[in-house]
Amino acid sequence: MKTIKKLKVGDTIGIIAPAGPLKVGNLEEIKSCIESYGYNVKMGKSCYLKYRGYLAGEDEYRAKDIENMFLDKEVDIIMCLRGGYGTTRILDIINYKVIKENPKVFIGFSDITGLHLAFNQKCNLVTYHGIMAASSPRWDEFTYKSLLDVLSFEERLSIENPKDEELYTLREGSASGILVGGNLSLIVSTLGTEYEIDTKDKIFFIEEIGEYIYRVDRMLTQLDLAGKFDECSGIIFGDFKDCRKSNENECELIELLEEVAIRSNKPTLFNLQSGHCMPMISIPIGEECILDASEKKIEFIRKNRIYKKK
Repeated sequence: MKTIKKLKVGDTIGIIAPAGPLKVGNLEEIKSCIESYGYNVKMGKSCYLKYRGYLAGEDEYRAKDIENMFLDKEVDIIMCLRGGYGTTRILDIINYKVIKENPKVFIGFSDITGLHLAFNQKCNLVTYHGIMAASSPRWDEFTYKSLLDVLSFEERLSIENPKDEELYTLREGSASGILVGGNLSLIVSTLGTEYEIDTKDKIFFIEEIGEYIYRVDRMLTQLDLAGKFDECSGIIFGDFKDCRKSNENECELIELLEEVAIRSNKPTLFNLQSGHCMPMISIPIGEECILDASEKKIEFIRKNRIYKKK
């Protein structure tokens, strides 16, 4: 896959809103906050738009904003403003030739999973499941350092949870493969489409937020029926913020995830702090991943790098 060189002070971060509009905070505060880290900031037009109450502008405007940021020679990396909903609506109208011929760092998570899947599979581009601009006033040292680490490592990168968060082994063993995945709801929404996730011989990463456990069960079962756990080489369950019981008789989340691990017979870890959490770990989607579930270790290997010419 194609990737890009490290972020450095003085570079320009282009911010776009390919899904939902900003709901909390204001754009000037966000811009100033990111500039305080030493970067230039260019706000995309989509950041200022609202449509239907839940989209950051009409589909054509959001798709064009993505293309324009990849084409903009002044922009070094592209960071999404926030998630929400909307990326799956524009998958069929993006000009993927633009992204493929102008590779850049692309960062986001949650609903942005739709774009990760499309860019990975259609453009052969490494993308980054990482922090977004709207949360910049809340970035802590661990979170910001994780982003810098994942963008700058040259050969190998080991990632670890914050000290107060444990990684749980759900099934022992080791595996390797390209890392794929993201938000559970978005992954499931692409099944049966040309953007359907390919997990064959890959490490499958999944995170989620705000779902009842029985709904998580339903989505995981759909992935299971589609063969996605049988095909993968290993599983990493990330943060499942506010995923809770709908009644006191439901099982615990970890029991459900352990069932997936045992049934698939794949090395599996749970509670990697990547997802809707703070502190948050940023991870590269499309890079080679080595998973040792027995030793609770996750390592990434940089296979190739395309350096951007100034």
